[in-house]
Amino acid sequence: MDEHVRQALRRLPGVDELLAHDELAPHLDRYPREHVVEALRAALETARGRLLSGEYPETWGEITSVPTIVREAGRLLESWARPHLRRVLNASGVVIHTNLGRSTLAPAALERVVEVARHYNNLEYDLEAGVRGSRHDHVAELLTRLTGAEAALVVNNNAGATLLMLAGLAGEGEVVVSRGQLVEIGGSFRIPDIMRMSGCRLVEVGTTNKTRIDDYRAALTTDTTLLLRVHTSNFKVVGFTEETSIAELVELGREWGVPVADDLGSGALVDLPAFRDEPPVTASLRAGADVVSFSGDKLLGGPQAGILLGTHDAISRLKKHPLTRALRVDKMTLAALEGTLQLYRDPAAAVREIPTLRFLDRSPAETEALAAELLAALEARFAAAGLEAPSHVEPSTARAGGGSLPLLELASHAVVVRPGPGVVVSLEAALREASVPVVGRVAQDALLLDVLALESEELPLVAESVAWALARSRCMPDCDPAPEVDAGAAGGGADA
Repeated sequence: MDEHVRQALRRLPGVDELLAHDELAPHLDRYPREHVVEALRAALETARGRLLSGEYPETWGEITSVPTIVREAGRLLESWARPHLRRVLNASGVVIHTNLGRSTLAPAALERVVEVARHYNNLEYDLEAGVRGSRHDHVAELLTRLTGAEAALVVNNNAGATLLMLAGLAGEGEVVVSRGQLVEIGGSFRIPDIMRMSGCRLVEVGTTNKTRIDDYRAALTTDTTLLLRVHTSNFKVVGFTEETSIAELVELGREWGVPVADDLGSGALVDLPAFRDEPPVTASLRAGADVVSFSGDKLLGGPQAGILLGTHDAISRLKKHPLTRALRVDKMTLAALEGTLQLYRDPAAAVREIPTLRFLDRSPAETEALAAELLAALEARFAAAGLEAPSHVEPSTARAGGGSLPLLELASHAVVVRPGPGVVVSLEAALREASVPVVGRVAQDALLLDVLALESEELPLVAESVAWALARSRCMPDCDPAPEVDAGAAGGGADA
């Protein structure tokens, strides 16, 4: 080891010396002493590693200084105390963003969650009879009234619903499905794999682009226990194609005494222009499908859940299956789903109150006005901080996301921020470090902030985070720009 490095290492202060430093007093007031000591030791280890690297010896005096190590310990304490699952501002232009938690809940749904989570409740207690009840009953009647289904069951997500549907209805028999519908969704969830896990046997019919009813008919045997249609909600095959309708499958199923299941994936309960190519849930039920499954947190705009609708016989068989307990939902999911579904009693209220539906139904005039509002907020923040970054509003193309509506392009608007040559990458990284992170898009050395999935009250907070990140990006990695405002101080509180 170089003698200069040894001397620098000897200058590193001890933990006791650091604990006595005035700048550490606020941390000792705020955090347990053992946490502060742990942070100081980690900060010392970081400083020791920088010295041993041998780089930049002209900064070794600063690296070994007490204030530098105390500040590093303070940053560590703050990062350890910060929740890992955090709020993010979605300026990506993807409404149902799987990585960002998919659909955000309507205020009415949030109210139901808070009410149920804060108090004891009748999750599995029949208040009328005074005996044990079933958690499956709380949203079943509401779902059947809204859709016309005979019965309903809710599990933890649509992947679970599909697994239960196959295990409960097909057993160890043969399930006939089109080759063009052997889809893979996120997380390597593949229909053939889930069939093997459920115990049934896959029978592929037709081709990738064309499957006719005669293909299904030719595959039927005495071992056939289910006909399955899987809606290709995350991709489309276009051109020379042909698909068997759910009505045709139901007719064939009744002829052979075989149940028919329809895995819709996304699931739409209202009529929006954005849903023009999406098969409605009610259409599958009217066609006579024994079971229909779809997600609660995609086009429905509610919490993560797998919703199963169908006949009394089919749903009863699923409720009795052992997997149902393993896949059951908790009280908060049921509360959020009930609060969401209640809004569907009035379709206009659903579109107005459920964020996912409202965002997907926004007009270009609305997004242009929101983008202009965001631009004004950004320019004000930049001016207050003495920052310069040419910015303007331009039309953009947004997406539904979440494995839904793959061909849909939504007309939107974005604020384009040009921070300067080579700065946009560090700006995007700094935005992820902000107290309230912002996720946008990077293109052609610019940051694009699409407003389609932003609330009006969130725009000042976006501007605050972008201004902070711009200052941070221009002096990375060794500076600390002025602290940001609290998440609620710019009109973007937790309930926004």
